[in-house]
Amino acid sequence: MMREIVFSTNNVHKLAEMQAIVGDSFRIRSLADIGCHEDIPETADTLEGNALMKARYVKKHYGYDCFADDTGLEVNALGGAPGVRSARYAPGEGHDAEANTRLLLLNLEGVEDRTARFRTVIALILDGKEYTVDGIVNGVITREKAGVGGFGYDPVFCPDGFDVTFAEMDSDSKNAVSHRGNATRNLIKLLSSI
Repeated sequence: MMREIVFSTNNVHKLAEMQAIVGDSFRIRSLADIGCHEDIPETADTLEGNALMKARYVKKHYGYDCFADDTGLEVNALGGAPGVRSARYAPGEGHDAEANTRLLLLNLEGVEDRTARFRTVIALILDGKEYTVDGIVNGVITREKAGVGGFGYDPVFCPDGFDVTFAEMDSDSKNAVSHRGNATRNLIKLLSSI
């Protein structure tokens, strides 16, 4: 029987990416699958803190072993911003990817150093123990948006070694090099070792 684990998210893009990356390693259940519809707080100052906060919430309130992630885009010229605030970078309510991307490009106008990295931290709670793994991909922020795939900052992030943005890649190509792909592969290695 395939092992099941709860992924502390209702983001359909993240769910699809994660299931594609793990393949047949295990079946991922979403928050909706376990009846969790509340907005889980993400108020920590670090990606690790937010990932652990979400995983602990599911374990405490629903009793499931689970994993949660948090991802940040860290731009060198902006001192690592937007970082832990990546999903809420632009002012206003909610997660407005378009507004976040516009603000990022505005803040980088006239800036030559456009190097950046995406970093994903995954927190796992399994059999009463907590673990974290991460994944990183380095690249540059483009001067304008390109591509229609992906989500978030994908249209303006070009990973090292490529001349296209994440939004211009097909999902298999992106998952092979992405921060979430790297973190997930590290999670699979961890799960197979414990």
